[in-house]
Amino acid sequence: MFGKEAALFAASGSLTNQLAIRSLVKPGEELLTELTSHIVRAELGAGATFSGITTRTWEGHRGSFKASEVMRIASPDAGPYLVSTKAIAIENSHNFGGGYVQSFDEIKELRKTSAAVGINLHLDGARIWNAHVASGISLKDIGAQFDTISVCFSKGLGAPIGSAVISTSERIADSRIWRKRYGGGMRQVGFLAAAANYALDNNISRLKLDHVKAKSIAEACAQISPKLIDSSGVETNIVALDLSSTSITATELNNQLKEAGILASALGPKFLRLVTHLDISESDMSKILEVLPNLLKRALVA
Repeated sequence: MFGKEAALFAASGSLTNQLAIRSLVKPGEELLTELTSHIVRAELGAGATFSGITTRTWEGHRGSFKASEVMRIASPDAGPYLVSTKAIAIENSHNFGGGYVQSFDEIKELRKTSAAVGINLHLDGARIWNAHVASGISLKDIGAQFDTISVCFSKGLGAPIGSAVISTSERIADSRIWRKRYGGGMRQVGFLAAAANYALDNNISRLKLDHVKAKSIAEACAQISPKLIDSSGVETNIVALDLSSTSITATELNNQLKEAGILASALGPKFLRLVTHLDISESDMSKILEVLPNLLKRALVA
């Protein structure tokens, strides 16, 4: 699918990210990634705790990057006095960036310039299926740009559990050992893998329906106030609302939505995330498009 030699099933994307990072970066060496990436924001310092690596970040609008700017802060083969950069991690699509799809031209440029100085690339592809559908770039072409890839079978695709790390046979053999050491080895996992296989066979092409639903929600919110969201930037299945211009916090709005039977996530004091998926019906959409704009109108008036 991605043109790689081997893959390894695991329970979570955090685990597959960390297995990939360990295979690329030795203790005392450095990983570069974006400031709001899942690897540095939502994996509890796992890279430092388990692999003994250091991390530096760049700040990109909605999690984006420019290859030239990333390489400007990289330190390949920095010698005995500075930390050497050994890998760069790109998240696509970007969760905290509201489902932003990374520029494939920038990915290719980063691959070319990083490979020239011996720096590996890792793809946090928990939502790569959405990026693939939104961009039209094939999974094989995407895979060719990265040394390691982490994918998730539950986000978007709807499997009950499971992720995979994808790379060379040698790296995956080593990751199998570290999965066990991390306590991530599982018995009788075939039924979970079967669900993942079903999701891969049946649920990728339908992701465009989730994207359409997310766009509808974003447009309804933008009609209330363009300060809430730029609906033109909603490319995949994530709607990230900026509540800075309202009198309500993300937690308060989240609780009000929950009372109406709508589940969202408060990811910051004024940052509310809604994610569309295969379980959201047309009647669910009707409820969301009625309830959410009304709550936002009240918050703006107040």
